[in-house]
Amino acid sequence: MVILVDENDNPIGTMPKMEAHEKAMLHRAFSVFILNANDEVLLQQRANDKYHSAGLWTNTCCSHPHPGEDTLGAARRRLKEEMGMEADLQFVFKFMYKAPFDNLLTEHEIDHVFIGKTNQLPVINPEEVASYKYMKPEEIKLDMEQNPQSYTVWFRIIFNEFYKEIFTHKLAV
Repeated sequence: MVILVDENDNPIGTMPKMEAHEKAMLHRAFSVFILNANDEVLLQQRANDKYHSAGLWTNTCCSHPHPGEDTLGAARRRLKEEMGMEADLQFVFKFMYKAPFDNLLTEHEIDHVFIGKTNQLPVINPEEVASYKYMKPEEIKLDMEQNPQSYTVWFRIIFNEFYKEIFTHKLAV
């Protein structure tokens, strides 16, 4: 189940996740960015059997809060479930986007973006994540310009539009 929201991010109901994606219903989501002490970003490659964006590179983790679950708590939960990691997370901003996929599903989300810093190495959940790597933000930006098809649509939006907001936050490890 996902939390349906209005354009001001006020909850207006719930719906099964797949149905929300089939009907392009606006719902709440989150994206987590983990940096290490070298200010490298931890990227994950989505598992090859994900229902959309399979095998693409994206931010450290992302998902949806459950009904009744606060978004920060959900972000911490999914970081542990997907990447086997814990970190203090700070809310940075939220934004709305809509992205249709070839499989007739649509992501229509208000995405809450969090950042955290840790040197803990991931222990990936293979059902969610195929691989991971650390990259400097400048390297990601260059690779994304050269190979945009290798990255998820939401990650490209976040990275291109909010690069400075994310990477000007100074966090301690």
